[in-house]
Amino acid sequence: MIILEDLLYTEEHIWVKPDDRQEKAVVGITDFGQERIGSIVSVDVPEAGDEFVETDCFATVENSMGEVTELFCPLSGRVLSANDQLIDSPEMINDDPYDDGWLMVLALAQPQELDDLMGPDEYEKFVEELKIKESEQLEDEDDALEVMEE
Repeated sequence: MIILEDLLYTEEHIWVKPDDRQEKAVVGITDFGQERIGSIVSVDVPEAGDEFVETDCFATVENSMGEVTELFCPLSGRVLSANDQLIDSPEMINDDPYDDGWLMVLALAQPQELDDLMGPDEYEKFVEELKIKESEQLEDEDDALEVMEE
């Protein structure tokens, strides 16, 4: 799992790279997020000019199993540009989520929302705790199945 030091992160596995003046930010899916989604076969990206409030659904991705995942906007703002290459090559998110697989550039309406995002260390800890919790849930489910089989 790759976590870049110069990005901010959400609990929904979205990364944000703000510019130095905190006027705009590039947004994408984290490496862990794309692993969880699986092989991405379709992406619906926003259009330039679209406006979102923090937590609005700004895009969807579909995996090879036909499961659609909604992506929630990490910040409020207006879309300056979207990565239209993903429409024809959605696998770029799986191949390179932090570079070629970016989703949009957002003009920030409320830069103070950046303070609500996690830094790399905090995100890494969050993901590790999530993995432990999910592993424990799987063990509990296995135990329940064994009891039912007896």
